[in-house]
Amino acid sequence: MKNVLERFLEYVSIDTESADGMECFPSTEKQKNLAKLLVEELHELGIDNAYMNEEYGYVYAYIPANVDGCKSIGFVSHMDTSPAMSGANVKPRVVEAYDGEDIVLNEELNIVTSVNDFPFMKDYTGKTLVVTDGTTLLGADDKAGVAEIMTMAAYVMSHPEYKHGKICISFSPDEEVGRGMDFFDVKAFGADYAYTVDGDALGEISFENFNAAGAVLKVNGRSVHPGSAKNVMRNAILMAQEFQAKLPADERPECTEKYEGFYHLCEIHGTVENAEAEYIIRDHDRTKFEEKKHFFAKVADELNETYGEKVFEVMIKDSYYNMREKIEEHMEIVDKALEAMKSLGIEPRIEPIRGGTDGARMSFMGVCCPNLGTGGHNFHGKHEFVCVESMEKTVELLLKIAEAQN
Repeated sequence: MKNVLERFLEYVSIDTESADGMECFPSTEKQKNLAKLLVEELHELGIDNAYMNEEYGYVYAYIPANVDGCKSIGFVSHMDTSPAMSGANVKPRVVEAYDGEDIVLNEELNIVTSVNDFPFMKDYTGKTLVVTDGTTLLGADDKAGVAEIMTMAAYVMSHPEYKHGKICISFSPDEEVGRGMDFFDVKAFGADYAYTVDGDALGEISFENFNAAGAVLKVNGRSVHPGSAKNVMRNAILMAQEFQAKLPADERPECTEKYEGFYHLCEIHGTVENAEAEYIIRDHDRTKFEEKKHFFAKVADELNETYGEKVFEVMIKDSYYNMREKIEEHMEIVDKALEAMKSLGIEPRIEPIRGGTDGARMSFMGVCCPNLGTGGHNFHGKHEFVCVESMEKTVELLLKIAEAQN
């Protein structure tokens, strides 16, 4: 039977990078390559009900209960990797007995994961790490979670003495581009409650995430010959900068942490005639979130009073909400995970997610779904790594959570 490291190394070799701005779902067909492999492996384990939704690429499966009286529990991870960096031709390297010093990822390109930049790496001295070759991301987000769930399933199927209720499993596409739950079938999944396995360090549990919105600012300028521009030209690029300057300077991602929200300018492009800027707006507190959206629109209104009607146009669309609104009514599922961690000697770390997960949206679809750590760090970039011992312990944690209580 494959162990969690063997599964992980196999999964990261498959390119499943998703793509922003696509109308099709999933955004890249190659995500289905991993989905098909997972279905085959689930069948090999004896889980004959496993299948891939042919149109959308979701994988669904369940292990029937072997005891009565338990609620159906679910585990979810996403198959895609972030488009922030290439997920093709990943060349993972296993670093055994890590010495706590800098790790040279690519000597030829002089790419180094430095302890000065990531001082928490010292905590992994003596552990086994999987790192990149410095030219791609690793894919631990979230193939570590996929590997952990699959290894958990393999254990359950090979140990009939292990007592459990119905265990529901799903792997989703397009989480990294914010669309992982767009076509998710809650009924097909079949869980009463669930956990996403999509966090960072071992012991992390999150039942709070940002409220999130995307915003687009359009600026309609006026282009004339610069030689005769006085009191006539309206430079849309400069006016977009004027808009940005009116947003609170201390409410940017680089100035915030923990429960502090932000406005984030993700992209800006344009000409003198027209400019467009894309933002994301985030806050854990729903009231502050609504205030941020209102302030964003108000800035445009105030500038229109100066420059004229519809010179500044704002479009804001909510993306997801803080799952705490739903989970706080069912904190027993958080307590269940915390008790399982303590029984295994894992130190729990309750952390608010400064982002979102499939579980956040699922919680608003009727299946409360907090998030568990996978053992990975530095997601979405070349310095991404995962600790093998943390992955192994996470498998134990999933088994302990799913185990029928006496």
